[in-house]
Amino acid sequence: MTYGLVSDTPFEGILNKVFYQGEPDNQVITFFDEDLLDTDEDYVYTNEGAASYEISDDHKTVTLTIKDNVNWHDGKPVTGADLEYAYLVMGNKDYKGVRYDEQMALIEGMEEYHEGKADKISGIKVDGKKITFTFKKANPSVTTGLWTYPLHKEYLKDVPIAELESSDKIRKNPIGFGPFKVKKIVQGEAVEFEANKDYYRGEPKLDSVTLKVVNPAVVVKSLENGDLDVAEVLAEQYEQAKELDNVELLGKVELAYSYIGFNFGHYDKEKEENVMDENPKFGDKRLRQAMAYAINNEEVGEKMYKGLRFPANSVITPNFKYNNKDLKPYEYNPEKAKKLLDEAGFVDTNNDGIREDADGKEFKINFASMSGSDVSEPLARYYIQQWEQVGLDVELQDGRLHEFNSFYDLLKKDNDEVDVYSAAWGVASDPDPSGIWSRSAEFNYTRWVNEKNDELLAKGISEEAFDDQYRIDTYNEWQELIHEEVPVIPTLFRYQLAGVNERVTGYDYLAGRQYQWHNVGVTK
Repeated sequence: MTYGLVSDTPFEGILNKVFYQGEPDNQVITFFDEDLLDTDEDYVYTNEGAASYEISDDHKTVTLTIKDNVNWHDGKPVTGADLEYAYLVMGNKDYKGVRYDEQMALIEGMEEYHEGKADKISGIKVDGKKITFTFKKANPSVTTGLWTYPLHKEYLKDVPIAELESSDKIRKNPIGFGPFKVKKIVQGEAVEFEANKDYYRGEPKLDSVTLKVVNPAVVVKSLENGDLDVAEVLAEQYEQAKELDNVELLGKVELAYSYIGFNFGHYDKEKEENVMDENPKFGDKRLRQAMAYAINNEEVGEKMYKGLRFPANSVITPNFKYNNKDLKPYEYNPEKAKKLLDEAGFVDTNNDGIREDADGKEFKINFASMSGSDVSEPLARYYIQQWEQVGLDVELQDGRLHEFNSFYDLLKKDNDEVDVYSAAWGVASDPDPSGIWSRSAEFNYTRWVNEKNDELLAKGISEEAFDDQYRIDTYNEWQELIHEEVPVIPTLFRYQLAGVNERVTGYDYLAGRQYQWHNVGVTK
């Protein structure tokens, strides 16, 4: 089978969930590696995967038991020590990734280990195939967000933690315990996989899979020609793709949202927290609200994305019961936008049609946006045009769109020339938004911090949040805060499409994070 990784840029090649950050790398990983626990349709852990789990009556202790036939591709068994090693890596000061978060810090002894005061994590105990986590307090996200992705300790232990992400064992010769083994990597362009005949769920139906990067512009033609068997179909290609006789189109609501973010500050690596500038350029929420009212997301979804994207009311996706259904998206209202700008002191003082700031000075906005599809440039131009119509002077950062990797490099490095940016998040199956929104989250690219935000995020993973209604009420209040403060403008939720050749069998597009590639076969 041939799988198309749809991208206008090479995949970065950080082929491990502890370290990767971009969705293209994640698509590669799903063929050869996986988490120990599966989830059900509500993204709650089950006992169907490589391990089973139990939670103590006080909800403070979780025990995972790895099944006997779960082995790494080199034949070594996956053990509790491998999962413990993942935590020892992520909690270590030399870890360069972004996965260490509030939930991990709740494990007994993790903060002491993270600060270098202990060489082990006291709350993690290993006994062969068993591993037990003891938390300082009960946290409802252990059933949806506990980290269950192990690292092959024997294979990786000789590489210093600081060098793991860049090592050949992660980038060129990765080992997992999934349905396929990595046979060959053409860096950034293609991967050849061969079946893992000893896969714990049963031998895969396919002998091999070839994954290759395919430019979005040629996906439909490649599916039509049979050069690809499975590939994502972008919304703007829907009308051409639905006419293909040899391809079935599958769809689902994606765990993702598009958004426009504002730059408030920087990430302090020493303190491990986001810091807002003393007077951020977008410190007045009326300016941010005005920019939200100036754009017509409904029209964008219908016209640019063929109705396959729809206005986002929140930064919690509609897949979750925690999405606040009472919250309405910012509707298109340019007059309201102008009124808010007037109130905030952004007024055109010299009658050139462009507003000056509250001090009467020139107010220019640098807007960063990504390439990636035929819609990318028209959409960026549309936003700029709409903001100009309410009197804001907006320019495209560097006068061009940035490809995926260089775009996120701008955000990670807190490039102070970026004022506003357009991006998207694929969200985890755990409803807790701390990994993107907390004071300490490196993924919090806006660098927005707020005490009420801190308080509500903590309540969402408190012991009281085991009461589902309490958690729903907490996240409803949190979404209202984000809607009012507008650190980002949620723009669109999305339907995700896959084109699948008629010769492919057993492909379950709704399988969630398990992917179930071992079930996929071909008829001819």
